[in-house]
Amino acid sequence: MTAHRSFEDLVAEGVAVPTEGWDFSWFEGRASEARPSWGYARSAGERLAGAEAVLDIQTGGGEVLDFALSRAEPVRPVLVAATEGWLPNVVRATALLRPRGVVVVAAPDDVPLPFADEAFDLVLSRHPVRPHWDEIARVLRPGGTYFAQHVGPGSVFELVEYFLGPQPEEVRRARDPERERADAEAAGLEVAGLRAERLRMEFHDVGAVVHFLRKVVWMVPGFTVEAYEPQLRALHRRIGEQGPFVAHSARHLFDVRKPGH
Repeated sequence: MTAHRSFEDLVAEGVAVPTEGWDFSWFEGRASEARPSWGYARSAGERLAGAEAVLDIQTGGGEVLDFALSRAEPVRPVLVAATEGWLPNVVRATALLRPRGVVVVAAPDDVPLPFADEAFDLVLSRHPVRPHWDEIARVLRPGGTYFAQHVGPGSVFELVEYFLGPQPEEVRRARDPERERADAEAAGLEVAGLRAERLRMEFHDVGAVVHFLRKVVWMVPGFTVEAYEPQLRALHRRIGEQGPFVAHSARHLFDVRKPGH
């Protein structure tokens, strides 16, 4: 239980936890997020079982791809590659995925993918910073599939606006799934399926908030405890008096196909 622990202790704990990778098990009992009904990692495993050459874009620490590959066993693709732009995650993903025969490539998120045209029949991604549809279309074989879970508009904005104040409408509407659908179609891809859900999140202590904002760095850019100490202290009091801080995440699932044989 964290309810009666001091602000200083909780914040120190949130600061001390490593942020590499996409393993969120530290939050158990301290924060929660409802999961989308489609079960992305499990569904990705089903896709992997029928694929020959696979690319996972922005793999993070490789945890989601590792789980999906385990779901596909004993069947596995001939080739599996993954890209990641943040060096600590490249190291983590390489250690985790190399035993599975996955090639992890260090590649910045905003440059062309370092692969030949039509190299893959399945491209995966979980929470890409921004989908580069032209590049996805280029590396997919005709008839190939892009299967991905994206972050939707206004995700966790209750927390973002607690620290940053009201955000412009254009910022709130960023990552709109219908806009992304249009961009995918403009790149010559066919959207076979698009589903979206908003999901309840709860933060049970201020240490969980600190760790979350250190880990998901684009939520409150430049976040540090020192810069936001007054807001954090007020949030600590609020949670103590009113219970968990509630926010809502936005997620959407793309099932996209490149036309062809």
